[in-house]
Amino acid sequence: MTEEPPALAARAAETHVVVIGGGVGGLIAARECAKVGMRVTVLEAADAVGGAIRRATLGDITVDAGAESFATRGGHVRALVEELGLGDRVVAPAAGGAWLAGIPGTGASPLPVGGILGIPANPFQDDVRRIIGWSGVWRAYLDRVRPPLTIGHNHSLGKLVTSRMGAKVRDRLVAPVTTGVYSASPEDVDVDIAAPGLNAALTSTGSLSGAVQALREEGAARAAKAPGSAVEGLDGGMSVLVDALVADLEALGGEVRTSAPVTRVTREGAVWTITAEVDVDADESEPLSIAADAVIVATSESVARELLVDAAPRLARTSAADAPEIEIVTLLLEAPALDAAPRGTGVLTVPGSHVAKALTHSSAKWSWVRRAAGSRHVVRVSFGAQGEPAATAALDDDDAARLALHEASALLGVPLAAGDLVASHRARFTQSQPASIIGAGERRAAARAAVQAVPGLAVVGAWLAGTGLAQVIPDAKDEADRLRHSLLWR
Repeated sequence: MTEEPPALAARAAETHVVVIGGGVGGLIAARECAKVGMRVTVLEAADAVGGAIRRATLGDITVDAGAESFATRGGHVRALVEELGLGDRVVAPAAGGAWLAGIPGTGASPLPVGGILGIPANPFQDDVRRIIGWSGVWRAYLDRVRPPLTIGHNHSLGKLVTSRMGAKVRDRLVAPVTTGVYSASPEDVDVDIAAPGLNAALTSTGSLSGAVQALREEGAARAAKAPGSAVEGLDGGMSVLVDALVADLEALGGEVRTSAPVTRVTREGAVWTITAEVDVDADESEPLSIAADAVIVATSESVARELLVDAAPRLARTSAADAPEIEIVTLLLEAPALDAAPRGTGVLTVPGSHVAKALTHSSAKWSWVRRAAGSRHVVRVSFGAQGEPAATAALDDDDAARLALHEASALLGVPLAAGDLVASHRARFTQSQPASIIGAGERRAAARAAVQAVPGLAVVGAWLAGTGLAQVIPDAKDEADRLRHSLLWR
């Protein structure tokens, strides 16, 4: 028998959900619960919500210190942006291309156009040849003449590229992309997830370069029907989205508490008890105990596993993923030599050639940053990757800024002196494993099954959804909906 809406509304009003973690996944899940009238409390350990989305103040301007854009695929993020009344703030990045630095014998060159994950459709293109040399070109060309019978299904992107087109394509074209985008080696990237249809196209066309060309043509046809940039940002920075989410959640009656790290989660019967440490004053904190009907954990994987060791014992029997520490050092520079954007909107690096893995020239990439910076420039330098600790990890902030300035000078091909540095900001992140890593899907499925076996519990965030708002947002909505249904129709 279906319950009447008044009965469901009354049950919702009596239901208290505690969300541990105030990143976007946690805020989305909290908002979904608050929408149906549930009482929601968000507890965030840091002094600000947002997670991987955070802002930095550099001198007199405020810019993104973490995620600076969102993928347009699926339309999930754009739909949320519109729902929150931010549609008029959506901006596209500048069209200027990126560069590749650390090429043996060449130094730096524009990234080739027309490839997929760095794999070229035509190895004879001038921009490809400049990077892999003639020996690399002829080795890559063998892909076109190898017998179709040698083609097999290979999950590893690195192994597939090496076997078909050679080590130079892998090391100089593909590895910079996977390291810069996924913080991972090509060997660890699952072809079928990172480039759906590539293996099938390889079998039908008879070559990897032919498969890339076929997928590019198919993608161009889709783009013609649904025009738009692959990524977009928000005028004023991605933190604008976080601010709007918090405001909407609070308007729905939700409570958001920062500087409230949760230390323990227990469950007895249908009652959850969440213990946190909250600040009393600048030098003292005290424990806070909250009873709840349900808990949504929206933290990093390591924190989630630690908190749920008793409440979800099956989770401990599933395998955890490696999660590298990534650092981004943002620099505000007074450097007229950068006015012409000498290396486009950013630079990727050949792994092993530089201690920085990538650079973004933010004031060249985003018009709103350029307006805010005026005659100055904003540059973001990224450090760290899977199996490679950030070179800045053991440095203090001043030394980290000096190293970032040195790397920026090398990657941009422009002399930058200490006197050019106006201000800097350093941010550290735990990089959740992307969904495209081999085995990630199985690990996530096992962890999610362990969580969903516990009544009144949900877990959201990039370590289960995959990295990027385009994956985190719909996943958080789905998990919140599952939890809401179990609570209201129990």
